[in-house]
Amino acid sequence: MRKIPFFNSRSHVKRSGYSRRRQNRGGQLLPYIILVSILVVLLIIAAWLYLHNDTSEDTALSSAASASQLENPDETASGISLSPETQTDETEAPEGSLQYYLEQASLLAAGYDYDLAIQLLQMCPYASSEEATAAIAEYSTIKETLVRVDPYKVTHVFFHTLIMDTSKAFDGDSREKGYNQVMTTKDEFMKILQSMYDRGFVLVRLHDLAYEVTDEDGTVHFEEGNIMLPPGKQAFVMSQDDVCYYEYMEGDGFASRMIVGEDGRPTCEMKMDDGSVAVGSYDLVPLLDDFIEEHPDFSYRGARAVIAFTGYNGILGYRTAPSYNTEEYLAEHPGFDYEKEREEAAKVAQCLKDSGYELASHSWGHRNMGEISMENFITDTDKWENEVETLIGPCDIILFPFGSDIGDWHPYDTSSERFQYLHSKGFRYFCNVDSTRYFVQIGDDYLRQGRRNLDGYRMYYDLPESGVGGDHLSDLFDVNEVFDRSRPTPVPKMSE
Repeated sequence: MRKIPFFNSRSHVKRSGYSRRRQNRGGQLLPYIILVSILVVLLIIAAWLYLHNDTSEDTALSSAASASQLENPDETASGISLSPETQTDETEAPEGSLQYYLEQASLLAAGYDYDLAIQLLQMCPYASSEEATAAIAEYSTIKETLVRVDPYKVTHVFFHTLIMDTSKAFDGDSREKGYNQVMTTKDEFMKILQSMYDRGFVLVRLHDLAYEVTDEDGTVHFEEGNIMLPPGKQAFVMSQDDVCYYEYMEGDGFASRMIVGEDGRPTCEMKMDDGSVAVGSYDLVPLLDDFIEEHPDFSYRGARAVIAFTGYNGILGYRTAPSYNTEEYLAEHPGFDYEKEREEAAKVAQCLKDSGYELASHSWGHRNMGEISMENFITDTDKWENEVETLIGPCDIILFPFGSDIGDWHPYDTSSERFQYLHSKGFRYFCNVDSTRYFVQIGDDYLRQGRRNLDGYRMYYDLPESGVGGDHLSDLFDVNEVFDRSRPTPVPKMSE
């Protein structure tokens, strides 16, 4: 991905070339020679400043940018660091040109970061141009109309691995029932995105809703975020569970693993019928990226989804669990490189984070964290820390499997043993499953949010022909238009 250029007029460096002249012309001539030399140097400096610096402000800006580049080579001429998701390869303007800065500012504004867009233009070399001045005025006017989002009225939708080939997922085998219940097809996912975009939904980070702050006295507590959107826009969070590409899914119409693409963005591999491996947008992450690239105003300041892993079968399609590093497994798979698997998984995890995705625990063993014994609860949490966090880095989000939780609908009892153990391991964001539009609790030291499953089970029972008469999704999309008719129906209930 092309970086914003570092545009700079380098300050001159004064060199004292006459500081140690050989005294071979006599002591009397030396003072005059030094005086003339100083006058020549001063004239050269004055001429250089006149020709290369229009204002003292530009000189200061250039000097500051020079120092900044030493610390962060990816910063812009203004010293403003733009994250990778706000930079684009689509611009045709030459790097460092006025048009280039206008396009980058426009991209920032499309993602509702009007402050950074204004700052970029104010500090670029063309700040006084008519075009930059007009853009700054436009963004300033729009900024005044923004409305703060109520963090308690932010919905959260989630998916599992997307079905790319329904003929393989729904082929009548023993796994069809489960896929039909909890998975979403690619066609459904794309229609959901389009519908939510058309209705004014904007994707935000879970961390945008609230975050930890430290007071002057050292007290740490959660503070509500300040998401600012135009009137009529609705913030939402998205997540995806079980992004592990389990072994049992092979041959059933899913991606096989996630990789870092040639363009530096996360993408997927998928095994074809002829044994070849294709690379492309075969799951939620690259499909979401494609959609946001086409609709940058669907993402608030580069926000992406929360991506959750278990650990027992490895992550991201890589077999990273210790069970794959045994003598027995290695003997049966002589070409398998366990350390390489872990190395590649870590690279993809870092790529996801760099692209704006938030990473989360889905427990190590896909366990019901509210019902298992405390001994198993601790063991599972420790395995996650030792086997998954060592690949993806520190993690403060847990998305509970099975819609479980460590408390009822009341605010958490933060003195409870389960909360205390998860909190001690760094978890601050806790998400269960809830079919209501909004379920958000913000405590002194945590944020809790309910998630809405947009899968075959939920969609089918909102269809008129199901006979249930449910209405859980109408604020997001018309289920009649989204539901994939290639699904076997009726979709079995979760208890069946």
